[in-house]
Amino acid sequence: MPRDEEITFADHVGRFYARRYGFPPMVGRVLGYLLVCEPAQQSIAELSEALLASRSAITGALDVLERQHAIQRSRAAGERMDRVRLDFSSAQSRGFDITEYQELGDLAREGLDVLKDAPAERKSDALNMAAFADFLVEQTRRMEKEWETHRDALRARGELPG
Repeated sequence: MPRDEEITFADHVGRFYARRYGFPPMVGRVLGYLLVCEPAQQSIAELSEALLASRSAITGALDVLERQHAIQRSRAAGERMDRVRLDFSSAQSRGFDITEYQELGDLAREGLDVLKDAPAERKSDALNMAAFADFLVEQTRRMEKEWETHRDALRARGELPG
């Protein structure tokens, strides 16, 4: 059985993700619970029981988290159910996904093609959007490298597990 403080924490994360990112609260609740639960791997049934939610609500939340690359599903040999755990190993799950900014830049450049014969002032917004998207790609890559250096230093000092 989950402890009260684990459920309270999961509720706080649920409200944060709903307010900040527009996700259904259950997405954040599942994420929050997976951050603090024991064992770290949980089945849908275990999550449903712990969070007092329907299996379909848990499944929907897990689908969102899977699209965000925030969880990993696995199944042990002989088991008939998936187990899920948090997975912050990908660039996407850590917030370093540059594809969104690359797509935004591509769209801005497509708009510039549409405006190829337009005066410079008419192209201004599309030029700004393309430049901003390129800046975000560059800065996100830089931050990811800085994070990895910082993380490695924390690990070397024993402040983070390896």
